[in-house]
Amino acid sequence: MIEPTNEKNATVQNIYRQLGISDQVYLFGQEILAQLRLRFDEIDQTAEYNQLKVLKAMQDNKVSEACLLGTTGYGYNDLGRDTLEAVYASIFHAEDALVRPQITCGTHALALALMSNLRPGDELLSPVGKPYDTLEEVIGIRPSKGSLAEYGISYRQVDLLADGSFDYDGIRAALSAKTRLVTIQRSKGYQTRPTLSVKKIGELISFIKEINPNTICMVDNCYGEFVECIEPSDVGADMVVGSLIKNPGGGLAPIGGYIVGKKECVENAAYRLTSPGLGKEVGASLGILRDFYHGLFLAPTVTAGALKGAIFAANIYEKLGFKVVPNSTEPRHDIIQAVTFGTAEGVIAFCKGIQAAAPVDSFVTPEPWDMPGYDAQVIMAAGAFVSGSSIELSADGPIKPPFAVYFQGGLTFAHAQFGIMKTLQSVVDAGIVHI
Repeated sequence: MIEPTNEKNATVQNIYRQLGISDQVYLFGQEILAQLRLRFDEIDQTAEYNQLKVLKAMQDNKVSEACLLGTTGYGYNDLGRDTLEAVYASIFHAEDALVRPQITCGTHALALALMSNLRPGDELLSPVGKPYDTLEEVIGIRPSKGSLAEYGISYRQVDLLADGSFDYDGIRAALSAKTRLVTIQRSKGYQTRPTLSVKKIGELISFIKEINPNTICMVDNCYGEFVECIEPSDVGADMVVGSLIKNPGGGLAPIGGYIVGKKECVENAAYRLTSPGLGKEVGASLGILRDFYHGLFLAPTVTAGALKGAIFAANIYEKLGFKVVPNSTEPRHDIIQAVTFGTAEGVIAFCKGIQAAAPVDSFVTPEPWDMPGYDAQVIMAAGAFVSGSSIELSADGPIKPPFAVYFQGGLTFAHAQFGIMKTLQSVVDAGIVHI
């Protein structure tokens, strides 16, 4: 065990005690952290590159104080909105971007991208297996009003192979003249498969384009922005889609989503978001552009802190004998850390620890509930400044086998670190683990 070696360490340990962390749990965490310094240095180097990339995009597009103001009504000639979209296009090396508060969440952004670029008779293909739960109703896998299925758009999927790699033979067989759009989910969702690296996504896109270069390749980029030095649009994606209350909002964006990519695809989405004939020309920014710009500027550093927290969690729980995805040493391609407990009690105890570590609603006890869009009860823990913001410290999971919990976020690494220690304390107190 590592013992405090100076007055500063003792003072930090004392505040951990005041926050309910036992000395045993604190020292266990310190042992793990001592082994991660070189790994964290690599993350900081990526953050530095991405920070400068964002800064250059803002400077190249002449972001001014006037851009931070908002518009009302129709939002015609909204300088800040239009400039922000140019900044996003520059960061992602894309032809165009749609970045709006009128896009309410990540699922909405994905639904918008799909519904605006598919037509009756088209087919949608997922070559990476089952999509995230909330997209099942968008697609019509589970019947829902307004789904793609109701508009005569069919769907098929090709599951990943047992080792998590692409089933290229299955994908080739599934692609047909009807396949208009391929959706590639970068992150794992409520699965324990590996997250896809940008390089792997690029290889898959190249394979699909060789078969039919006209197939639209869309990437669900949620939780992946700024984790690597490149984005899916750098490796051939026609559309890249995400939420502003995840990585790119930097914890400051109060709502919103983005779609970046080929100009035609983005224009189609804009006409669906507003109406035919209006497109990107309308949509007031309502005074929140300052948060969009400020959050984007901070996003690379905030994402780096969340990544460090995920790696810290992986190392702690792997050492305790639980299956973790990614494991403690694998390269990271998103900010999500899955820990499989095998029991509902483990998932619930973990989430209680995250909630108790929150700056907001720390006194609340999370419970599983029938959340809209899911096929099983889900427990969610988050005491966030922005409701539902999963770049802030949060954890969630469905209460069904294999009983895995998914941890993400932390606006600072210090908070992510404390949150993980609090989860460990919670599972220790529940008698689930012993250290």
